[in-house]
Amino acid sequence: MNQYKICVYAISKNEEQFVDRWMDAVSEADAVIVADTGSTDHTVEKLRKRGAVVYEETISPWRFDTARNIALSHVPEDADICVSNDLDEVFEPGWRQKLESAWKPEHTRARYLFTFSCNPDGTPKKQFPMEKIHRRHGYRWVHPVHEVLEYTGTDPQNAVWVNGMVLNHYPDLSKPRSQYLPLLELSVQENPLDDRAMFWLGREYVYHGDFDKAIETLKKHLTLPNANWNEERSASMRFIAHSYEEKGNAKEAKAWLFRALAECQNVREPYLALAKSGYKENNWPLVYAMVEKGLSVTESTGSYLVESESWGYSLYDYGAISAYRLGMYEKAKEYAMKALDMNPTNKRLQNNLMLIEDKIGQQASEEVVPS
Repeated sequence: MNQYKICVYAISKNEEQFVDRWMDAVSEADAVIVADTGSTDHTVEKLRKRGAVVYEETISPWRFDTARNIALSHVPEDADICVSNDLDEVFEPGWRQKLESAWKPEHTRARYLFTFSCNPDGTPKKQFPMEKIHRRHGYRWVHPVHEVLEYTGTDPQNAVWVNGMVLNHYPDLSKPRSQYLPLLELSVQENPLDDRAMFWLGREYVYHGDFDKAIETLKKHLTLPNANWNEERSASMRFIAHSYEEKGNAKEAKAWLFRALAECQNVREPYLALAKSGYKENNWPLVYAMVEKGLSVTESTGSYLVESESWGYSLYDYGAISAYRLGMYEKAKEYAMKALDMNPTNKRLQNNLMLIEDKIGQQASEEVVPS
């Protein structure tokens, strides 16, 4: 016997290839509601055939928050729990039981683990908490893009963590990002003091190669009163550094990398960025120091800003190269072995280890004194 009435709701457009996989995953819900925003393929037909209730809507001008709010408006009033997810996202089986076990009537929303991207073998590459599950009333979506849930209820907001509940993302990489930039610009126009919107806009300018606007916007982000999350501020500074580097200003880029490190020293990303900078300059003491400091950070924050490269083989790789250049061959071997252990099929890492071992063998033979 189910404790709560749970409704999944989503928006869709031309996603027929995802319908069966998605419907299989959300079939644990009591109802599935979809607002289709103009599909020209068989998305609507397939969703209805699989049991979803589909409303065909026209959103003009296009905004993600408007689309999601319309989808939410179609959720039955007597639903206890609303689960928002997209058709390219798949809940792992048994999610309903985990959600019901954690949820209590006083809860207003739920948090769970979101796999943003996967490795080629299917293992998680980037994961962070997500919170798009909420009670039926007291929430609305805000912001034209990178939309978030805003609480409008009268009682205190009360979130619960759902152990073992995992939502995996399998994005359609063929879809362009072109619509994001104008929507982010609109978001900042509407919310000029929203630090998260400003950061995302600056980051998007970087992705589009508009480095002057990226620098201007990200510097503005750093001045906002609410921009006080040091991990995000550090990321903003690294994007500024990258933009200066792309403009050919290596001195300014390096200065911003050191600012990024000073801003947040408990994440690996700024150490890796400075190791890369030192590598380009053949500054082996800097590379080695950044590797040592970076590897001393042994716990990930788990935020959306964590870069998987920082927790892969790269720091060990730079450690091996810098230690070798500094004549620390045993340390170079130690790092090279760890890098190769994390990426055993990498030919360059294999060759580097062989080179280091040959150097150690050569050094040992030179130290033999004839009797």
